[in-house]
Amino acid sequence: MKKLIPSYVRVPLIFAIVMGAMEYFIDSGDKPAFIKFPMVALFLGVFLFLLVAIEIVVSAVDKVTYHLLTDDQKKQLEEAQSLPFTEGKFYQGIVQKLTRSKEIEQEQDVMLDHDYDGIRELDNVLPPWWVYLFYITIVFALVYLVRFHIMGDYTQAEEFETEMAVARAEVEKYKLTAPDLLDKEKVTLLTDAGSLAEGKKLFETSTCIACHKPDGGGSIGPNLTDDHWILGGGIKNVFNTIMEGGREGKGMVPWKATIKPSDIQKIASYVISLQGTNPPDGKAPEGEIWVDENAPKVEGESTTPTDTINTAAKVVAIK
Repeated sequence: MKKLIPSYVRVPLIFAIVMGAMEYFIDSGDKPAFIKFPMVALFLGVFLFLLVAIEIVVSAVDKVTYHLLTDDQKKQLEEAQSLPFTEGKFYQGIVQKLTRSKEIEQEQDVMLDHDYDGIRELDNVLPPWWVYLFYITIVFALVYLVRFHIMGDYTQAEEFETEMAVARAEVEKYKLTAPDLLDKEKVTLLTDAGSLAEGKKLFETSTCIACHKPDGGGSIGPNLTDDHWILGGGIKNVFNTIMEGGREGKGMVPWKATIKPSDIQKIASYVISLQGTNPPDGKAPEGEIWVDENAPKVEGESTTPTDTINTAAKVVAIK
């Protein structure tokens, strides 16, 4: 494959495949992954550096190997490399510029005079790519020094606090719409048929019916269809009672560990919809009549507790 696909094609192709794979598997929203996530850009930079370095090393090894071949083997290799789609002079020129490597025949020009036990040293110059990279690090260090230590730009502590503030804001924004992060203060009453149907299914398939019966008339637990409530009414109280449980030492257990908040909201909304259904053999009322003090008042509307409950759709909750 090395000889069929030139390095100047092989390296960009491999890099593009890896970069495309990272873009596919990393969810970066509307921005490329290497822009949104600095670590991705760092990885891609290191990966490209390693690709180029490997190609340079392989090319150098090929040169050494070539000079170890016999004349017949060299001739066969040159014939093979003269075929289409093999590495040509263009690539060799790029490698020569990047490495400034000397051919074995030219090593005498860079051979040092000293000799250590028959081992002689070459005085080769550093590869230009390495030198330029070193210069870039120096420039970066100078810019960093001026920006953060002379001009007094933000410190690492300030950067940390800024990032944490942004993260906290994003978390709070997520909590506002996350269905499974509901609590008593944010829960709302669901009235659409689909949510109530799901709430009914959850009510009937969970252990709710063991204490309240399938029609909500109550058995061990209180009647859910009358206007009396032990722990207060309204969607917030209903939700909180299912989530946190009933009275300590008696009443139902908390269900927050086994039922997710969005499902508890549906169950609570379904329980509220049972208000006034009055199933046969319903259990006697328990607790007190609960009135939603925040419910809007209609002019001329009776303010007695019973009348208010009969006219307000939100005046219901779990026991």
